[in-house]
Amino acid sequence: MKLLKPKKKIEPEYFAVTPGGKKYLIRNVFSEELKINGQNEDVKIFEDEEGFTVIEYKNKKYLAEIIEKNQNNYTVQLNGLSYHFTIESPISYKRRKYLEKFKHTNKIETVTAPMPGKIVELLVEEKASVKEGEAVLILEAMKMQNEIIAMVTGKVRGILVKPGDSVAKDDILMEIER
Repeated sequence: MKLLKPKKKIEPEYFAVTPGGKKYLIRNVFSEELKINGQNEDVKIFEDEEGFTVIEYKNKKYLAEIIEKNQNNYTVQLNGLSYHFTIESPISYKRRKYLEKFKHTNKIETVTAPMPGKIVELLVEEKASVKEGEAVLILEAMKMQNEIIAMVTGKVRGILVKPGDSVAKDDILMEIER
């Protein structure tokens, strides 16, 4: 068997996809140069003298920690705020988009706790309208306050927690009707 060399160098590509569906194409993941959506970005990742991971981007430093990794789903904490996203190859992204066409959609979407913690504040009331990506409550975990966001646009159908409640990972916090 003879292996053929590609005419041009193939760069590894990945997509970072936010819960709201915003997609970032990332190339050259394992090199000094990082491309995001086709643009070279000067991003440095290093460990500081106290042992914390720091991301430096546009002359700003962000303390970073991976809170949770489940297959290709990540929860990352940057300067105390949690961000949820998936990392996908172009093929897995296209496959997921194709399969979503056949998925039966629920009218009710649940907001669940991404980690164990304590409810600090509710930012919305029942029957309030919320937009996708809008913060709906604040959850304190490991002495850090995390904004929990709505994954869909709709109306708050029910709030199942109140300030001061302790919650476990994956507990249902509220329901939003699309």
